[in-house]
Amino acid sequence: MMESTEVTQEVEGEIFLDEGDHDRFSHYARKADIVESAVTGKPIVALCGKVWVPDRNPDRFPLCPKCKELFEQKKAKESR
Repeated sequence: MMESTEVTQEVEGEIFLDEGDHDRFSHYARKADIVESAVTGKPIVALCGKVWVPDRNPDRFPLCPKCKELFEQKKAKESR
């Protein structure tokens, strides 16, 4: 007598945190995302695409050049 064994596999997507420039730059991100991350500890996505968990005072670091560029482009489009 042969038994049937059912196997269920659940795959979860992993978030890989980039190492590096979040230690050198402050990034633009949605305020609501920053607040949620402060409460939950979940990573957020900056305007430049950087995924990280904000854990430091952003005033201590220079602004990410890519975030700044993208923010200025968005602001220019909105003012048209």
